[in-house]
Amino acid sequence: MNQLPPKNPLASPVSEGPNSRVESVDNLSMDSFWLEVENIKLSAEAEQEECSIADVKTQEEGEAEAEWLQDAGLSDLLGDRASENDNIVLLSTLTKTQAAAVQRRLDTYSRSRRRKNKHPVRDVRDIFGVVSSEETAAEKKDSGPDQLWHNLRTSNVQRTEPQDYSCTVRNPGKEEVFNTDIAYSEQAAVLLKGSFCSEPRRLKDGNTLTKFKIPKGRLGVTRIGDLSAQDMKKIPTLALIELTALCDVLGFELKRNKATKLKTTEKRLFGVSLNTLLENDQKLLPNTKVPLLLQALLSCLEKRGLDTEGILRVSGSQTRIKSLEQKLERDFYTGLFRWDEVHQNDVSGLLKRFIRELPAPLLTAEYLPAFAAVQHIPDLKQRLQALNLLILILPEPNRNTLKALLEFLSKVVARENNNKMNLWNVSTVMAPNLFMHKGLPSKIPEGKEKQLAEGAADVVRLMIHYQDLLWTVSSFLVAQVRKLNESNSKRYQFCDKRIKNLLRKIHADKDKVEKNQAEPSKTVKVHASLLLKDSLEVHLNNATRVADVLRQFQKNLCQNGCSIVNAVSLLKCNNSVECPNLLLYEVGGNIGEHCLDPDTYLLDLYHVNPHAEWIIKQNPPCVLMKARAK
Repeated sequence: MNQLPPKNPLASPVSEGPNSRVESVDNLSMDSFWLEVENIKLSAEAEQEECSIADVKTQEEGEAEAEWLQDAGLSDLLGDRASENDNIVLLSTLTKTQAAAVQRRLDTYSRSRRRKNKHPVRDVRDIFGVVSSEETAAEKKDSGPDQLWHNLRTSNVQRTEPQDYSCTVRNPGKEEVFNTDIAYSEQAAVLLKGSFCSEPRRLKDGNTLTKFKIPKGRLGVTRIGDLSAQDMKKIPTLALIELTALCDVLGFELKRNKATKLKTTEKRLFGVSLNTLLENDQKLLPNTKVPLLLQALLSCLEKRGLDTEGILRVSGSQTRIKSLEQKLERDFYTGLFRWDEVHQNDVSGLLKRFIRELPAPLLTAEYLPAFAAVQHIPDLKQRLQALNLLILILPEPNRNTLKALLEFLSKVVARENNNKMNLWNVSTVMAPNLFMHKGLPSKIPEGKEKQLAEGAADVVRLMIHYQDLLWTVSSFLVAQVRKLNESNSKRYQFCDKRIKNLLRKIHADKDKVEKNQAEPSKTVKVHASLLLKDSLEVHLNNATRVADVLRQFQKNLCQNGCSIVNAVSLLKCNNSVECPNLLLYEVGGNIGEHCLDPDTYLLDLYHVNPHAEWIIKQNPPCVLMKARAK
């Protein structure tokens, strides 16, 4: 077995120096971490397996940059004949810090290719330009694709106005603002230029952690799940570029492992990839987002284990757990497995075993080192920004499974008075199960065991405590998705003889949007011919919110004494019955589908996306009516 952090029951997060974020207090003892590591070690030895905290594998110069560019959706820049047209849309949405991050990786990749005496690759200046004003002036005289690149460099890269972030200095005990309108990397760059000096953070008990609030702008807050699958596919690429830019500004290396090939198994549950589990589960229950086995484990613990003292920390019998695993493999899908006969500590052991036995870490093999490296960012808010981006990068099955796990762990912490498991206890127990994986064996640098252990536990603690904040899609990323969609819809082949008409239409659309932005109000007509005799008209002004429209819709239904019959439910409005769970969606235009925050101001949204339809749905989904600008 590879080197593991040695069991050290006396160890606790004691600071090694005055600037350490770690506080020496009894309730932050690492006993649970070392005990869990020992249990994992014994379990692995019994099955002759290896397990260790993951680290980055050595890669040749340029290899990591090539993989990064590919994952960032810029693989076409790697070829000898890189295609600008395939990347110009994505590049045009980037901020200055994001563009600089792309430039650094492309520059490093280009140098490595030249050192290896391979065919010439495109100079980085061909993509982002040159620093010399004379060279820039010369490029302005060029025509064709080079002129397109010049226009991109000088016009399309987003410019962020200087912002005053002096209010972000830590105020212990007070609620702080978590800004999602401006790219995190741009915020960090401004802070570095100013006099702001980030104070070292110290580990504290959960109830004293800094409180953060996302200010609701005029367009509201977007949660993971509010965007369509089509738009969410664009988010990981944008989040990776932004995370890299943030790390560059902060001076931290973004560590990623090389993707590993998963080993196949004959089992049906334990040791099976999340994708395979979900594929099998969806044959039984379509639209399943979280593996049914994990749902069953969490449900069992929630019903009978939340008040069990030491739940998660007190290990069940390894012999019984192994026997239960075999029974689950045989009887789970037949419905013959008897959960009420299983001891709760054994169920918690099965839960942790399920996570460890995944062929790839739940946090993914590629980004597990990046999650672990978050601990090295001194400022708490910037650590949360990095975690937010990492969670957005995760594949959907991993992200949904992680959310289900974190929600359960929050419930455990909430019953601390009964189960004696506070936030730090839960974090230290779960950290080894998330950050140690048999598929990623590596040696830990001597003397770093304690630091890695404490950092991993702190990252888990942040994910549990701040999960609501972390499961948001930042407003600046949503804006970039909108710009991507707009640009993609306006990409035309220049060889088309109809190009003049198409360009004329583009300029007409732009003029229309600018005109709309000057309108102080707008009337929206809600079409409901199957539900109401007359269409519902909504007058939008600067104060009209989504919640106002939904209330007006509900009031109109009840006044007309209507009945709505559909495959999902039966709603009867007789001047007294309310229509529950109504949601307003923005569909089309520069977005695929977007479930709107009730506090979204609709006139502002109309100015951002004048060509969209607004559709009222019931949750569970049931299309009721459409709204279109009149």
